Amino acid sequence: MASQVYEFWVDMTCEGCVNSVQNVLNKKEGVNDIKVNLDNKVVSVTSILSSDEILQTIKKTGKECRFVGIKQ
Repeated sequence: MASQVYEFWVDMTCEGCVNSVQNVLNKKEGVNDIKVNLDNKVVSVTSILSSDEILQTIKKTGKECRFVGIKQ
């Protein structure tokens, strides 16, 4: 299965938030790349996993989040 770039809105307010999101995603097998835009509260994840699997992983941080879409 090919990798997709998924975008998620995550309620992040500081670098600590960014770190917790990155840490939980880095532990997930199948996640290839993570880009975080704190100003826009957007996390882009390149992965072979489904968007739902990634969303559930981000939710483990306790942050409000939602799937935005697949980046073309």
